[in-house]
Amino acid sequence: MDIATLTGAQLVALGTRVFAVMSNDDAIRDEVVAAAGAAGESAWPMPLPSELRSGLDSSVADIANVAGERWGGMLSAGVFLREFIEDGVRWAHLDIAGPSFNQGGPHGYTAKGGTGAGTRTLVRIAEQYTTE
Repeated sequence: MDIATLTGAQLVALGTRVFAVMSNDDAIRDEVVAAAGAAGESAWPMPLPSELRSGLDSSVADIANVAGERWGGMLSAGVFLREFIEDGVRWAHLDIAGPSFNQGGPHGYTAKGGTGAGTRTLVRIAEQYTTE
């Protein structure tokens, strides 16, 4: 599992309070989204459409890190990351670009400024795996 402020496209797609979860395994993706909800964080499952991979083809590199078109930028970035995951390894990515920094007023337990978005989700998942 990895977590990053990967794309501004995540902010465009889901706003400032919901992070995206992408995965090469639907069950893991759904588990992460459920853990986020249980931890009081808002997450939304996103696909990794295989047709976006061709947009990362490059004439000068093994793979481009940005697609040639802007549409589906968050998903293309997830497809890019998936390229570095070994076959058979279940993986999930949390794109926290939107909720990582709160520029507005406090809401819930979130103060103004850096939020630690995703931290509660990661702790919840760690708790689940240590009690199984």
